[in-house]
Amino acid sequence: MTEKASSATSRGHIHPISSLIREANNIFYEMGFSLVDGPLVENEWYNFDALNVPKDHPARDMQDTFFIKNEPNMVLRTHTSNVQVRYMEGQVKKGIEPPYRIVAAGKVFRNEATDVTHEAEFFHIEGMVVGTDITLAHLRATLELFFKQLFKGAVDIRFRPAFFPFVEPGLEVDMRLTGDHVPEKLRDRWIEVMGAGMMHPNVLKNAGVDPEKYRGYAFGGGIDRFAILKWSIDDVRLMHSADLRFINQF
Repeated sequence: MTEKASSATSRGHIHPISSLIREANNIFYEMGFSLVDGPLVENEWYNFDALNVPKDHPARDMQDTFFIKNEPNMVLRTHTSNVQVRYMEGQVKKGIEPPYRIVAAGKVFRNEATDVTHEAEFFHIEGMVVGTDITLAHLRATLELFFKQLFKGAVDIRFRPAFFPFVEPGLEVDMRLTGDHVPEKLRDRWIEVMGAGMMHPNVLKNAGVDPEKYRGYAFGGGIDRFAILKWSIDDVRLMHSADLRFINQF
């Protein structure tokens, strides 16, 4: 009986996405971030409005968002950014003022065609820091340390201007791995990995935080993309296929 139980246990595997989420959470936890979560089925206020996303933004169209039938104003969340205002609101109600430092990872949904780099459902990680003296330099240092530890090597980070309604300025984050141990496929190549920026004052205001007193940064990216880079996976759909030939490699 004991031998059978031991044998059955030894055949189990942690899914690569679950493993990567645990690793990412541990890295951010060591940097002082709290781990938070939010609902998969969300109302439009927390998924869009509170994040300064205009009513006419393309992301609200049926082509990008799954709306819940017979449930007005309810959607499958399109990012883990929905935890930002929820968390800040909760802290304000408790009388706890910034600094806030959180990270959230979980499944999100986009109504789009699937291919080797895209899925209709995937995993997203979101980070947020709010305080009195937060700058882009803090954002850069945080992401450099995160990617260095996640990919076990030296890493360069660069920012490119971009537009996202919930940050100003908005940035695309590129990463480049360096060193002899880095796979040839990734060595010295700039790869887009995240969207980020300084939190828009309206987002802070919507959560009840005074934007005249506090400011912060936020960042978010697809965990599935990190997995593709970390393990040189050719097709993101393999991670959602339940194919044990793939899973057993991890």
